[in-house]
Amino acid sequence: MAQQQYVTFIGAGNVAWHLAPALDNAGYAVREVYSSTEKSAKALISRLYQAELKTNLDFSDSASQIFIVSVSDDAIESIAQEIILPDNAIIAHTSGAQPLSALSYSAGENIGVFYPLQTFSKDKKVDFKSTPICIEAENKFTRNTLLDIADTISKKVYKIDSADRKSLHVAAVFACNFTNHFFKIASDILRSKKLEFNLLQPLIAETINKALEIGPDKSQTGPAVRHDFETLDKHMDYLEGNEELSEMYRLISQHIIDTYPKD
Repeated sequence: MAQQQYVTFIGAGNVAWHLAPALDNAGYAVREVYSSTEKSAKALISRLYQAELKTNLDFSDSASQIFIVSVSDDAIESIAQEIILPDNAIIAHTSGAQPLSALSYSAGENIGVFYPLQTFSKDKKVDFKSTPICIEAENKFTRNTLLDIADTISKKVYKIDSADRKSLHVAAVFACNFTNHFFKIASDILRSKKLEFNLLQPLIAETINKALEIGPDKSQTGPAVRHDFETLDKHMDYLEGNEELSEMYRLISQHIIDTYPKD
């Protein structure tokens, strides 16, 4: 970079917890952190080199050129309405579900999206080099700037518009959030019988590796894909006392049966 660019983070949640240090280490110095929860902002600042706490959304005198809005989806539009930016600053949100237009209430013209397609938890380190980053922008200047930033931390950078990003986010919820919830259900079932969740560890690893290697279509196994109704009925009997899980098991099994009809 010919001239160092400074970054400000609006929000200090899970995404910012990992993204802010990554940008800091890549040479995009994070100068300010604002959060509606001051404790969260101070915790994030402790992970950065020179960032300072900001207690309001007036950034008219800020040295930053890039403002990353990393807040809950329903807070993006209100932040855009309230924030006061320096001239020619770029403002970008990190949401997978919200469109670029969520920032249209901002007084600035340089709006964009900087969406890292990853699951973030504060106590688990993220490898940004292998994390896809999806970029969208209102104009060429903003797009090129965000692409340059993404290229410094990731080897997988894509230009994806709001409509495609919405599809990607829905797919990600199925692939990640729903799958993890099923892990939780499995863990609860085992715990009720005083069995350890790590018994499933090799199975989970093989399931994921196989889906990545040969594709999910070819790697589906289990009683539903075999149309093994005797086993399915036994499992439904086991779950009889839990109406929610029983209905979930029935719906998913039926969906698999319908997806893989018998020849």
